[in-house]
Amino acid sequence: MRILLRVKPGASRTAVGGRYDGASGPALVVAVSARAVQGQATKAVLEAVATAFGVRRAAVTLVRGAASRDKLVEIDGDDADLQPRLETLLG
Repeated sequence: MRILLRVKPGASRTAVGGRYDGASGPALVVAVSARAVQGQATKAVLEAVATAFGVRRAAVTLVRGAASRDKLVEIDGDDADLQPRLETLLG
């Protein structure tokens, strides 16, 4: 399953949830405390998404947006299990 993300680096705490309606469509909001320096925020985002969806970190792959707040990730897993979780997180 591919998911659009809107990243908020430098947040006071890591959180996954909320909806951002951007130009590419609705995206899941991911706030991380890591700063956007040398890929630290991207790494934190991938870890937070894995935790939020209950999958291993290796199951979450960055497809595009390494240096952008708007990212596209792919989560390996059963869509029937992942879709309800995504809908809950989007609110």
